[in-house]
Amino acid sequence: MDSLIAAAAQALAKGDPLGALNRIALRDDAPALALRGIAMAQLGDFDRARSLVRRAARAFGPREPVARARCVVAEAEIALASRDLTWPTKALAAAAAALESHGDRANAAHAHYLEARRLLLLGRLDDAEGKLARLDVSALPTPLRAIHELTMAGIAMRRVRAGAARAALGRAEEAARWARIPALAAEVEQAFAVLDTPAARSIARGDERPLRLEQVEAVLASDAIVIDACRNLVRARDTIVPLATRPVLFALARALGEAWPGDVPRDMLLARAFGARFVDESHRARLRVEIGRLRKLLLPIARVSATTLGFRLSPLGARQIVVLARPVEEDHASVLALLADGESWSSSALALALGASQRTVQRALDALAATGKAQALGRGRARRWTTPPLPGFATTLLLPAPFPGS
Repeated sequence: MDSLIAAAAQALAKGDPLGALNRIALRDDAPALALRGIAMAQLGDFDRARSLVRRAARAFGPREPVARARCVVAEAEIALASRDLTWPTKALAAAAAALESHGDRANAAHAHYLEARRLLLLGRLDDAEGKLARLDVSALPTPLRAIHELTMAGIAMRRVRAGAARAALGRAEEAARWARIPALAAEVEQAFAVLDTPAARSIARGDERPLRLEQVEAVLASDAIVIDACRNLVRARDTIVPLATRPVLFALARALGEAWPGDVPRDMLLARAFGARFVDESHRARLRVEIGRLRKLLLPIARVSATTLGFRLSPLGARQIVVLARPVEEDHASVLALLADGESWSSSALALALGASQRTVQRALDALAATGKAQALGRGRARRWTTPPLPGFATTLLLPAPFPGS
């Protein structure tokens, strides 16, 4: 490695892409192409960065497997930064194996962390946790230890484990301080801010208030019956009634929960569950059928009874009922939650992360763009979507992932 390449690599390690480019911007040899690609990625030009890294991989050739594997890892990191979640994971696994076999354990571990962070974005928390558990953290360099703890904190947040998340972020902060990489320290600081912003709203006895992650965890651990509008389920400690695929029943449960300990008139239930403006006997008959289904599902934890005006939900035992709602409720909230991380997303990556069809996501993006809440950058396959973060809300808690025990 010549002196200019070494100096450019050191500049990139310190988060100085312009300093690196000053040394290698006019060079087209394989090491320079790879470093230029990383520099462009740090500057946010992901399309150019990916092109340069691919050129570098081809230039290294088959006689330099370690360098080529590092280029594959770099390309995967660029894809993750640009929220392209469709990149080939088999190629990354093969690169990690090649690096491991040649003794480059740090970059092999980095490849595993990239896959873990991708799994985290997709809501596959068990898979991400399992991948992290197989890594020896004590043998990692300081920057990778910070990334490890950031990933563990992300998993804990999605599982609504505030104490574990705060402890992991504390370790990440210490590692980032030793690494002296400003971008890494900023990422840790941003993650800490999530813990101090509202993650949900509680609605009980007509009172509505915002909840931080610690408070959401306390509500879930209490004896209360929680009607969870973030995951569309009803839970009481270890008893969980999933209603994500039965939106009518969940709409009825939420309306009854918000009115507790009072009742809800039949006309209001029809409007909430069916969107009915004009009520006739067929609507009333359907309401009775759906109430009967809800009554049967909630039988272990609550009773649904008829009143003069409508219906009432009553918990079994000395419990209260709490509705746990999103901090921001509007159309296409799940799409906004992903966009609000400040990165640029493709519609295909959004569809993959949400488990929805790409056409459904595209319609949502068009609607958000029409109201100025989302913005498209680029054209065709290079088109990406972004939006400013929602101020004052922990939007990561809006993303699709199970609560503890669900």
